[in-house]
Parts: sequence; C-alpha cells; structure tokens
Amino acid sequence: MPLSEQEQRLLEEMERSLYQNDSDFVARVTRRQGRPSYTSITLGVLGALAGVAVVILGLVFRQPLIGILGFVVMLAGVLFALRPGMRAPKAKPARAPRSAGGGSARPSASGGGSFMERMNERWDKRNDPDQ
Repeated sequence: MPLSEQEQRLLEEMERSLYQNDSDFVARVTRRQGRPSYTSITLGVLGALAGVAVVILGLVFRQPLIGILGFVVMLAGVLFALRPGMRAPKAKPARAPRSAGGGSARPSASGGGSFMERMNERWDKRNDPDQ
C-alpha cells in the first residue's frame, strides 16, 4: 500500500532530522555496509590453510603447543577473511530532497518543542480533523 503525500513528507522530515541530530549513528551504520575486500579474503584463506597445516604438523610430531599455535593461526585467518572491507571515508551522507511544499525540519514558533512532541502534535492533528 503506497504512502500518502503527508506520510511521505513526515517520513522525509524524520529522515532529515535523523541525519542532522544523530550523524554519528548514521556514519557508523553506513560504514559497515561495504563490499568485501578480495585481498583480505585471499590472505585470510591462505592464513587459515597455513593454520591447518601447522595443526597437522602438531599432530604428526605429537606436540600440543604446535597444534594450539596452528589453531590460533587458523582462527586469525578466518577472522581476517570475514572482516568488513575498508572503504574510503565518505563526506556527509546525502540528504533527502525537500518536498515541493518547502517544509522545514525546524520547529515553527507555534509548534516548538522536541522532535517527538512535534510528531505527536502532527499525529493528533491528522487524527482530529477539527484542528
């Protein structure tokens, strides 16, 4: 079911407010969404294979310390392969385009207060056509 124009404007305003008020959170969330680095995957797989080889050597020579060292190398290789790719830091996140009505995310003189208070007022106005 598509959103009405008022719901779309409200959603756009909430998104703009999120970008303005909690930019650190937005930066953390968008940073984690990267393409995998094929170099780190390749090096991680090679490290894991080297760890398996060291574990086998530990079994052949019956040396538990060598086996434990091999397991640590294998685990480090797997973790290195699974880490998120490094991306160049972005500038500021793109902001949503303003609607044709030119609505502002700033509180008006009559509707001041916090963001949540303004949202509650709008919800009440929407549900009560007499206002």
